[in-house]
Amino acid sequence: MNKKVVERFLEFFIIGLLMGIAEDAIAVVATTGAHVSWKMIGIIALVALPFAAFSELIVDKTAFFGIKRRKRRKKK
Repeated sequence: MNKKVVERFLEFFIIGLLMGIAEDAIAVVATTGAHVSWKMIGIIALVALPFAAFSELIVDKTAFFGIKRRKRRKKK
């Protein structure tokens, strides 16, 4: 596997994971009024982890799986 592809995957995966944790933490605090704790962040991270990985694989499927996109013809 190409090093550049792995770097790009990890870069966007980490950003997606952090954004997912922040989003879920805001949702939990807004709906329950609970105080943010490290335990809560850990549970939220475990929930956000598969979604971040799956979404990054879907977005970057062409480079990660080696799939080539078809070129679209321009309509005249």
